[in-house]
Formats: sequence, structure tokens, C-alpha cells
Amino acid sequence: MRAYLALAIVCIVWGTTYMALRIGVESFPPFLFSGIRNTAAGLILLIILFISGRLPRLGIKEIAPQLLPGVLMVAIGNGFVGWSEQYIPSGLAALIVSIMPVYVVLINFATSREKKTPSWSVLAGLTLGFMGIVLIFRDNLRDLAKPGYLLGIILSFIAVLSWAAGTIVAKKQKTSTDAFTNASLQLSSGGLVLLFLSPFIDNYEGVSAISASGIYALIYLIFIGSILAYNCYLYALKHLPVTTVSLYTYINPFIALLLGVLFLGESTTWITWLALGSTLCGIFLLTFKPGKRQTPV
Repeated sequence: MRAYLALAIVCIVWGTTYMALRIGVESFPPFLFSGIRNTAAGLILLIILFISGRLPRLGIKEIAPQLLPGVLMVAIGNGFVGWSEQYIPSGLAALIVSIMPVYVVLINFATSREKKTPSWSVLAGLTLGFMGIVLIFRDNLRDLAKPGYLLGIILSFIAVLSWAAGTIVAKKQKTSTDAFTNASLQLSSGGLVLLFLSPFIDNYEGVSAISASGIYALIYLIFIGSILAYNCYLYALKHLPVTTVSLYTYINPFIALLLGVLFLGESTTWITWLALGSTLCGIFLLTFKPGKRQTPV
């Protein structure tokens, strides 16, 4: 029951983070913003664990397994989406991220030793998922002529692939530490990578014009988007099948699209919602197995 409650928190909270991220990168350099957000969240978690006496002794054996998921999910997955939202709407970013379960299925199939013939539902789900990708590009043909917009979409797709790979790595690896410790190490390592890359990639010209809304967005993402939701994500990932956990992608894009329209003045078209519908139908076919209990991947 706790695992499903954790998943419900992820479904709701991560739908709101796209708007907060868009607000944040309007005044912060994106890699710096995401770097501060995740490093601070990771360090705060470590302090909480230390004060409560729950922090285990950390050595190479405990830290090393969390570095790769931290880089894949936090540095690349989160950092690239943040950079992309300088140029693309937050709702579009969420729509692209909703394709994540398609990548999970493909990566699992590519890395599995036993190559089983995909079922009709998997093939139909993949087809609908890729149809959603085509519709996303179809809906933004004019804007693709803008270099920043095109790069933002490409990096968003790379971010999704990286997050899916990090999810599978985090799920399959065996560690002696609990989900809270893993979250603190992944957030810290991914955040530090972003802070290291920031001087080489970010444009610092507008740093002096940081707005109050940008500060509020940063605080929200540190405590709610990262500390609360990321811990819930890893907890759910530990106790539920990865395909079940990936169901949060059903809820996130709806929340992000609606918030973008209501509060950020972002526009959507019928193709946008058709792309979302196609993607979500594909995810349903990929994850729903009637009469068969799912087992962890």
C-alpha cells in the first residue's frame, strides 16, 4: 500500500514540476538551476539521515552503484529537460517525457538474454508510442526551423532515453543501502555533474536578474520535486515492477499541459492532445497484461 501511495505522489507532484522548471529557467541558467536544485536536495537528505541516525557508513561499495543512475536520471534526464524548457513549452516537454515506458520496453528487450517474440499488445503499444512521436514533430513543424527549439526537442528525447536507462539500472542493481540513502547519493552526484558542466554550457549574462518566482520555483523543486517525489519514486521502484512505476507518465503530461495553458499561457492544438492520446494508449498496451501478474524487471 505504501508503494502505491508513493507512486501516487510521484504522479501528481512530477506533473507540476514542468511548470516550476520553466519558471526557474526564465531567470536562472538551466544547468545551474538544476544543479543547485538536486545537489541541495541530496545534501539535505544526507543531513536528515545523519541527524536521525539512519545514515549508514558510506564507502566506495555503497556510493559507486548510485553514480551511474544519478548521472543518467538526474544529470542527463533532469538537466537536459531543464535546458530544453528555455525554448519549448513545459507541456510539450512533459508530452515527450511521457514516452518513457516505450524506451523501457525497448531497452529491456535489447538487454535481455532471452529474445522472446513480442506479443501483439507490445507491438501495438510500440506502434502507438512511435505514432505519438511522429505527431509531436508534426505539430511543431514550423517551430522546428528555430535552432533552439529543434535542439530542445532532440535533447528532451535524449533525456527520456537516459531516464529510462537509469530507471532500469537502478531497478536491477543490488545495493545494501535503502531508498532514502540511494536518493541522496543519486541527487547529489547528478547535481554535482550539472554544477561542473554549468560554466561550460550555461549563459550567465542574466544571472543578476533572478526573480522572486525563480527562487520560489527552486525551493519548491528542492523540497517537493526532489526530496519528496524522488524518494517516493525510488521507494516505489524498489517495491513495484518497473512497468507499474512507469504508469506515472499517464498523469504527468495531463497535469503539465493543463498548468502550462492555465498559468504560463502555453498553447495546444488538437494534434497535441492526439499525440498524448496515442502515446497513452501505447503505454496502456505495453503495461497492461490481463490475467497475468507482473513481475519485477
